[in-house]
Amino acid sequence: MNGPLRIATRKSALAMWQANHVRALLEQAHPGIHIELLPIVTRGDRILDRPLADIGGKGLFLKELERAMLDGEADLAVHSMKDVPAEMADGLVLEVVLPRANPFDAWISREGKPVSEMPPGSRVGTSSLRRRCQLMAAHPEFDVVDLRGNVDTRLRKLSEGEYDAIILACAGLERLGWGERITEVLGPPDWLPASTQGIIGIQCRAGDERTLGLIQPLHDQAAGIQAGAERVVAALLEGSCQVPLAVYAELSDSQVTVHGLVGTPDGQRVIRASETGSHDDAQNAARQVAAKLLQSGAAEIIDSLREE
Repeated sequence: MNGPLRIATRKSALAMWQANHVRALLEQAHPGIHIELLPIVTRGDRILDRPLADIGGKGLFLKELERAMLDGEADLAVHSMKDVPAEMADGLVLEVVLPRANPFDAWISREGKPVSEMPPGSRVGTSSLRRRCQLMAAHPEFDVVDLRGNVDTRLRKLSEGEYDAIILACAGLERLGWGERITEVLGPPDWLPASTQGIIGIQCRAGDERTLGLIQPLHDQAAGIQAGAERVVAALLEGSCQVPLAVYAELSDSQVTVHGLVGTPDGQRVIRASETGSHDDAQNAARQVAAKLLQSGAAEIIDSLREE
């Protein structure tokens, strides 16, 4: 085998956990392989004083990692799939995803109260317009404010009393050993996650047969079906941090039901759609969900947010 396999990753605790997890899986699949990690600080990690929607959205966590691969400094990058924009950089592919962890959101209250027991005016932190939209639609009496930083930083801010509750992804909390901090899981049908939340993806250069061959055994077919369907909806609705968009592909033994939601950031307007199809037809079901959402008013919401 020629040289070490080099993995580009963000430096955050969660990103490093994910990269080390992929490293361990590769070492298990290919005994004797030599793997090196290349930790990189991305622009999204450096700018912490403004909402993601104001500084360019999800791609801010990828560009430096993608550049490292295109420049030949790294062979692959490990991403949280929800950070991967629908349009990827030329020359790169993402065809391998790991089995999906808990895809839902976690409500974490400082006093251990579920959402239904929180008093009016409760200060709730989230960096996501999707979470803000769904929370404001159900609880307009809450004071929803921006929250940035890594998982440990957000938990510390909650503990120090800056917030009464915060909303984070279950997967990140559970991967870092903080699952016991979850007060309540927010899930379907009332609450939908971000597209591909809880899925780890492995990106590499197109045509790099050595790397593609090494990572292929790690691919999970079920997560691949879900990721494919959810990313279709996100792509057709131009899913970004600027648009409150939630998507979840729910798998059963033989079918997939794709649920989609688009709303205004203040939660005043929320549009939902669902469609069921076979596993082989999951992306067609996703296209139908996107079409239903657009026809029901999502196009108008997206246009108005783009104008802002």
